[in-house]
Amino acid sequence: MTDLPRYEYVKLADAIAADIASGKLPEGAALPGERAMTELHSVSIGTVRRAIVELRKRGLVATLPAKGTYVIATPEPPTHATEEDGPAG
Repeated sequence: MTDLPRYEYVKLADAIAADIASGKLPEGAALPGERAMTELHSVSIGTVRRAIVELRKRGLVATLPAKGTYVIATPEPPTHATEEDGPAG
């Protein structure tokens, strides 16, 4: 099966989520403004806005009107059941 192309806003959201996970953007940090992000990532303002919506859906950021968008959570690493967790079924 071939990999389907991802939308630019998803790529941008994934890149920002990776920055959050790595600590480059810690909890409480403000994301750059929309116009600055268009220049930083060479994307349109619509792409930036859709990426921010995606990050809000993921529960990673919150946007305060006239204040900006802030990191509110760090992505949880995927958890895998272990033998210590008990029987799986």
